[in-house]
Amino acid sequence: MEYNSDNVFAKILRGEIPTNKIYEDEYALAFYDIAPKAKIHALVISKAMAVDFEDFVEHSTASEIEGYMRAIVRTAEKLGVIKEGYRLVFNSGKNSGQEVPHLHAHILGGEPLPTNHM
Repeated sequence: MEYNSDNVFAKILRGEIPTNKIYEDEYALAFYDIAPKAKIHALVISKAMAVDFEDFVEHSTASEIEGYMRAIVRTAEKLGVIKEGYRLVFNSGKNSGQEVPHLHAHILGGEPLPTNHM
């Protein structure tokens, strides 16, 4: 799938849509999900123009991949979920439920999370 620069996350990165920012650096922007599935639910979107996880890994530099992964950890630290634990989810492709074709990770935590679907 080709990257579409009109997706909602690309618009957020360009500042066309406001967000409740948690963390930002040169590799990623993190903000609270507008439809949370847990007490704490944040999205960490890559600043790379990647459709999904595979696209990101195949077409990004090592420093972009490392920077994005570190941004996820920095976001989890800011959310205060490191000590008690959190779930990190990447949906990739239509069958996974990926709604926005732009690489993003979900950080869920702040409470015990169900494990029946794992």
